[in-house]
Amino acid sequence: MIISLAGPIYLLMSGSIQFEQSQLWGAFLAVAGTFFLIWIIEPITYFPILGPASMYQAFMIGNISNKLLPAAMIAQAKIDAKPGTSRGSLAAVMAISGAASVHLVSLLLFVGFLGTWLLSVVPAEVITVVRLYVFPAVIGAVIVQAIFALRQYRPTIIAFAVALVVQFGLVPLFPKLSMATTAICVILTILVAWFARKRA
Repeated sequence: MIISLAGPIYLLMSGSIQFEQSQLWGAFLAVAGTFFLIWIIEPITYFPILGPASMYQAFMIGNISNKLLPAAMIAQAKIDAKPGTSRGSLAAVMAISGAASVHLVSLLLFVGFLGTWLLSVVPAEVITVVRLYVFPAVIGAVIVQAIFALRQYRPTIIAFAVALVVQFGLVPLFPKLSMATTAICVILTILVAWFARKRA
């Protein structure tokens, strides 16, 4: 944290950048207006699955929802460890360590060494198609893996229904909410799943 703030502090102390407090707070509020709900929702929703040690790992590494959380969930399912237990927390720690290691090695080989060369030989039209379809395909595969690993079909159906309603019902009516759709879907899914849960 100290190192990450060293650059801005140096620029401020050296006088290279001049700004007023109103500009600083305006920038902060602009960012907070977009990400404030995510700042609260992400730790609350990740903690029951990851546990305290993996939470530290995950937020230091980043890319939690797309990579680390699915890795932890699949590892817990493979060894039949329940989230929130010591066994589940250890599985999450090991899974996140493995995912991060694989990620770093993959970046070094496929992006560092081959990425620049590949971009120079692939036609621009092909790159456009890859951007449109590769990302949805990866996310779709992760979702399918999570569905079959957890086998929690009731919350899954609720999540899909809520996402469809938000994306095709709420956003067209209120376009300004498009940046908050993830947070809205998470909150609504939690609430609906809670009220629709099986009661003993």
